[in-house]
Amino acid sequence: MSQAHYFDTPQGRRIAYHKTEGQGPCIVFCGGLKSDMEGTKAVHLEAWARDRGLAFLRFDYSGHGESSGAFEDGCIGDWHEDTLAILEAVTEGPLCVVGSSMGGWQALLLARAIPRRIKGLVTIAAAPDFTEDGYWANFTDAQKAALEAVGHVALPSDYMEPYIITKRMIEDGRNHLVLRDRLELPFPVRFLQGTADTAVSVATAVRLLEHSEGPDVRLNLVKDADHRFSDAVCLTLIEEAVADVIAAT
Repeated sequence: MSQAHYFDTPQGRRIAYHKTEGQGPCIVFCGGLKSDMEGTKAVHLEAWARDRGLAFLRFDYSGHGESSGAFEDGCIGDWHEDTLAILEAVTEGPLCVVGSSMGGWQALLLARAIPRRIKGLVTIAAAPDFTEDGYWANFTDAQKAALEAVGHVALPSDYMEPYIITKRMIEDGRNHLVLRDRLELPFPVRFLQGTADTAVSVATAVRLLEHSEGPDVRLNLVKDADHRFSDAVCLTLIEEAVADVIAAT
């Protein structure tokens, strides 16, 4: 396995990444909360892109994987800055952005920040605005009091150790919501969602579809697929979605 490269952002965070050279648009994989660039979907899609001579980028946000910092110190805005910084540093020209879970929110933030560079977008169990609509909306009074008193709460996870959710993450998330204002996606978009996902609901996927404005936006619901969306069938669906948006550009 090749060694990661590193880039220091203007904010002083060191971002680890793997870049495969090839034809464009460059496929960019944005991972989920507490995930890293060695995940099944990222590595599989990289191999798929390499076999087809396509440019590909996977990276770790600060506080994730091989990048600098602690997860508890980060927030949506920091990871958006990381994403913009690495894209500016190591890519040029058009992009096809693939975002998984929280990375789906990051992909939508990119669509708002650099729409002219994005030629296609694919999300997998996208979780836009989850700090507000998922965490804050479901916090108990005791959890909200703890957030004020100690600055964080611990939430259980189906996939790993508990998430430490900080007051800063909640407050910063409110500055990056994408489902409150117009969400223009003027390029081919494919949203993928499993019906057995216990982290992101089908209702969230439908809300995102209905809120999006664009000429070619589609939602593919996969019966019984869970949040990982990484079995052989789901990986093939991701490949097909990426190929579809690239072909449509």
